[in-house]
Amino acid sequence: MLTLTERLGPIEASAAVDTLTLDYQTRTRGRFKATSDAGREVGVFLDRGPVLRHGDGLSGEDGRVIRVQAAVEPVVTARLEAGLPLARLSYHLGNRHVQLAIGADADAGSTGLGWVRFPPDHVLEELAERLGARLEHHAAPFDPEPGAYARAGEGGHHHPHSHQHGDHHGHDHAH
Repeated sequence: MLTLTERLGPIEASAAVDTLTLDYQTRTRGRFKATSDAGREVGVFLDRGPVLRHGDGLSGEDGRVIRVQAAVEPVVTARLEAGLPLARLSYHLGNRHVQLAIGADADAGSTGLGWVRFPPDHVLEELAERLGARLEHHAAPFDPEPGAYARAGEGGHHHPHSHQHGDHHGHDHAH
């Protein structure tokens, strides 16, 4: 088994001897066993911290490099007008601490549409529709935004926080 212990950050595909296609949930873990796309058994033993991103490299104890790829998985893509409508939807979904991928289609310049992608959830889908989004249920790679608190080159949103619920929704952030 190839043991992968070092994060290399984003790498070119040509720098890797193999790829490891993982769903988002697995990419949030630091320790797991998997099978590479070429059939190699690998054990991933990383420091706790950033989420593995599509295109990140992992180095083995023997110097071999494997490139991480985001797996195709069930997602909902909510499309709506770029600008304030997209910002409003992103705000309301983000306020629910949902992992989101945000982008625009290749032809967005001609259509003026942007999108927000998230895992299927009927409550979030209803909210998106109420805010004017057109939903598409499909399978696609899910590689959400890393978050504003991630250090340069990292892909995680890791900071302790607590919530007090009632009439006021307050946040306490310790950094």
